[in-house]
Amino acid sequence: MTEKPEPIGNRTGAKNQEANDTPPPMAAPADVYIKSIESFDNKIERIYNTLYLWALLLAGRRQGTFVQDSDRKMAMTAQVLKPEEYFIREEPYYEPLGKEIEVFEAAYQNQLPVLLKGPTGCGKTRFMEHMAWRLKRPLITVSCHDDLTASDLVGRFLISGGETVWVDGPLARAVRSGGICYLDEVVEARKDTTVVIHPLADDRRVLPMEKLGELLEAGPEFCMAISYNPGYQSVLKDLKQSTRQRFVALEFDYPGAELEAKIVASEGAIEPELAGQLVKFAHMTRNLKGSGLEEGASTRLLVHAAKLVKSGVQPVVACRASIAQALTDDDEMLVAVNELSASVF
Repeated sequence: MTEKPEPIGNRTGAKNQEANDTPPPMAAPADVYIKSIESFDNKIERIYNTLYLWALLLAGRRQGTFVQDSDRKMAMTAQVLKPEEYFIREEPYYEPLGKEIEVFEAAYQNQLPVLLKGPTGCGKTRFMEHMAWRLKRPLITVSCHDDLTASDLVGRFLISGGETVWVDGPLARAVRSGGICYLDEVVEARKDTTVVIHPLADDRRVLPMEKLGELLEAGPEFCMAISYNPGYQSVLKDLKQSTRQRFVALEFDYPGAELEAKIVASEGAIEPELAGQLVKFAHMTRNLKGSGLEEGASTRLLVHAAKLVKSGVQPVVACRASIAQALTDDDEMLVAVNELSASVF
């Protein structure tokens, strides 16, 4: 007896049931994809750049200024600040601690980048200002932080008058003007950001500007300098060896008692005897480093206290406001530091 063929609808339903019963294919192990996944920060920056370029194109269309790629370069004009705006006209006061001036000048003559390391407030930034004045080169300083991106250093596109305009970042401005680019506390910046300085800090001495498709060559006058505080280093915030070993390193520390008193007296315009007392108090606080204080009083804080005293504030009050409160928020440590200042003045 001939069997009746199964209705098409039933055959389809059966196949669908089989398909539903088939287990889904297992996902490939996550490690297969790890090498192809970019970092989260790079993804965010790429998305931002894509959205930003679309905004530029839409703005150009609305303003009737949309141009073809061949004409776009003519609308992109590099906005470079005048180099003379970064020159230091008057000699900054600086007392050398050793041979740092001689070493820096030799490094500059040989087109070698320089790394300054030392505790906060010991004179690293003042030294850079002094060397910029001494070498008669413009000084462009960047205070590094967690949100600093490569675009912040190199430059980015902006909209001006309905046109797409390229604006140089501080690093590109320093390269173009043959100045000194000083990245202060470089370990605070993200590691993928600091990598942008590598081609400038070796024999190539070039700055890749990927968004412009340009390779900016540094002239002999350009100098790359960075600084950091070794006491603040950690596993997450450390200067990589690939960065460190490109630089000539200069180590800074607080001056000796006599020299530090001379600096405080000069900067704060106070009597040498009072300056000596402030330095004595600073040494007491520095002895507490690691025993309740992360850092002792810096030379910068001593100058602040000296200026308050010069303006008529009592030394104990000046030390409490400009030193003790700046060093800690812990109530017990504040009492201890204030007692130290009371024992000196």
